[in-house]
Amino acid sequence: MADFAKYQALGNDYLVIDPAETDLPVTPAAVRLLCDRRFGVGADGVLRLPHGPVDVGRPVALHAVNADGSACARSANGVRMVGLHLARRHAGVDRVVVLTPAGESVVEVHDAAAGLVEVELGPARVDPAGELTAAGERFDVSVVDNGNPHAVLFLDGVDAALARAFGEAVAGHERFPDRVNVEFTTVLGPDALRIEVHERGAGYTPASGAGACAAASAAHARGLTGRRVRVEMAGGVVEVAIGDDGAVRLCGEVEQVCTGDVSPALRSRLEEAG
Repeated sequence: MADFAKYQALGNDYLVIDPAETDLPVTPAAVRLLCDRRFGVGADGVLRLPHGPVDVGRPVALHAVNADGSACARSANGVRMVGLHLARRHAGVDRVVVLTPAGESVVEVHDAAAGLVEVELGPARVDPAGELTAAGERFDVSVVDNGNPHAVLFLDGVDAALARAFGEAVAGHERFPDRVNVEFTTVLGPDALRIEVHERGAGYTPASGAGACAAASAAHARGLTGRRVRVEMAGGVVEVAIGDDGAVRLCGEVEQVCTGDVSPALRSRLEEAG
C-alpha cells in the first residue's frame, strides 16, 4: 500500500494514484502541490485510477491532471504507464484498455520487466499547413488533435533553447484559446524526426508520447515521412507507426521510478489546498 507510484518515460514523469490504496486528494490545487519539484513530490502530472476494484478485463477509466492543475484529456505516455502499472499488479495481464475523455486506448505490454509498452491512440486530425507568428518569429505550423491539441512547428534545426525561448509564446497564442502543446520539429529523413517539446500544462519537458505522435502525424500528412517514424527527443527515442486506417501507435520504454508515502506535513498541506 502506497500513496503513489512514480513512473517516467524518457524523462516525462507522472504520479499514479490508486484510490484503493490512498485517500490523497486529486484536486487541481493538490495536484499543483504534489507535482511541485521543490515543495512536493515532483512530476509532469497525476494519473488517478478509478474508485473501487479495477477489472482489467474491461476498460479502466483514467483521470489525468497536468502539473498546473488543468485537465489532461489523454497523455500517451501516461496511458502507457497505467498499462504497465496494472500489468504488474495483475499476473498474466499484458493488454489493458484505458478509457480517457479522448476515447479508449489499447495498451500492450510487450515486456513488463524491460518496460517496453505500446499504445494505440486512433487516427489523428491534422490541419497540415499554415503560418503562425509568435514572439516576433514566423513559424511553419501544422495543427494536430490526437486527444490533446498540438502545434507542430517545422524548422531546419531544433534544440532545447529554441523550445524554451518560444514554447510559451506558441502555447498561449491567441489562436489557441485553450492553450496548445508545442512540438518544435526537424525532419532527419523519411523515417526519422527530432523534436523538442513544450507542454501546455507542464512547460518544457524532455519527452512527450502524444507530442511524438503529433509530430509524426503532421510530417506524414505533409509527405515528409513514411508511416513508420523514429522520433528522437531530449530524453530518448520512441517509435511511431501510422496504420492504413490512420490509427497511430506509439512504442517505447516506461520505467517505475519508485513508490512512496507523503509525510503528514505534506498531506496536511494537500488537504488544505484541496
